Amino acid sequence: MRHATVLRTGLSALLLLGVWAAGPSSASAAPTDSAEAPASAALLTAMQRDFGLTESEAVARLADEKAATALEPKAQRAAGSAFGGSWFDARTGKLVVAVTNAEKAEAVRAAGADARLVEHSAKRLEAAKVRIDALSAPSGVSSWHVDPATSSVVVNVVASERRDNDVRSFVAKARAAGPVTVATTAEAPRTFAAGTVGGDPYYTGNVRCSIGFSVRGGFVTAGHCGGAGQSVRGWDGSAIGNFQGSSFPGNDYAWVNVANGWWTVPVVLGWGTVSDQLVRGSNEAPVGASICRSGSTTRWHCGRVLAKNETVNYSQGAVHQMTKTSVCAEGGDSGGSFISGDQAQGVTSGGWGNCSGGGETWHQPVNEILNRYGLTLHTA
Repeated sequence: MRHATVLRTGLSALLLLGVWAAGPSSASAAPTDSAEAPASAALLTAMQRDFGLTESEAVARLADEKAATALEPKAQRAAGSAFGGSWFDARTGKLVVAVTNAEKAEAVRAAGADARLVEHSAKRLEAAKVRIDALSAPSGVSSWHVDPATSSVVVNVVASERRDNDVRSFVAKARAAGPVTVATTAEAPRTFAAGTVGGDPYYTGNVRCSIGFSVRGGFVTAGHCGGAGQSVRGWDGSAIGNFQGSSFPGNDYAWVNVANGWWTVPVVLGWGTVSDQLVRGSNEAPVGASICRSGSTTRWHCGRVLAKNETVNYSQGAVHQMTKTSVCAEGGDSGGSFISGDQAQGVTSGGWGNCSGGGETWHQPVNEILNRYGLTLHTA
């Protein structure tokens, strides 16, 4: 983007989480958070709004979540083959690990996590999910994922379609594949791309989406926003680059190269202020942790990680290995960033509902995208 871009009021309101086009004057607008800061002021404000927390409570929660994220691998090793999954409990501020026998529960507690006895191991539940993934799902089935808290595979169906014969048939086959719990959702999932609207982050064809995170040489975003080879334009119509790789459905990820005067910075820009959150890594937050999303339509919103490795049944086809959150989103937010503290989590794929009445949103984990294309996250 050109030097004049930084003068444009709309730029400060764009979530250019990866490619942030600005001229030399951008140095004065760079994030000033110290390495010790748990989050930017914008992220803390969003957490206070969406979780009903005070600032000190938001800071404390981020610290607890960071500790839980670091502890998770150690606790899983302590559980061994009895591991049944894990999640963050916001009430206690601790990581909870599900185990299938009492002896391993003691080992998990010794490692520093809380333990809960469950019936099924994560390995058995994942095997059941793989069998369900092989089924053909009707449109009335929203998604399915392994839920360690219930020690089952949760199959989400659209409430109004629960009695549909095809839905009932799918649920019966799913139950035959392994332990299943059926839950309902208000609407079917959809992607969050939108038609062209002047002044928004990037376009491909007549589709508007949001940029995700900077990588060396480009940025990552959602695959449904464009196919490999398609050109990408910025808010001012100038060329950014092209989709170098894209996958949808099956996956929902893509990456775009940067050229034509655009470049990358490791920052998530907040709405109404240029200075915001530095991206320092991509450690994956546990289920139950807080997570925030920023997109070109609905700006900052926060929620919780609800599930991981969920299969989402869009009308275009199923997408696998998604992370479900309680964060809302709307059309045009697709591809935008999900971040937990200063750690990149993923790019917005789709969901149901909106930011007026609420809803749920899925993201494609960023580490999967980096590994698929051999990319390096641009970090501070």
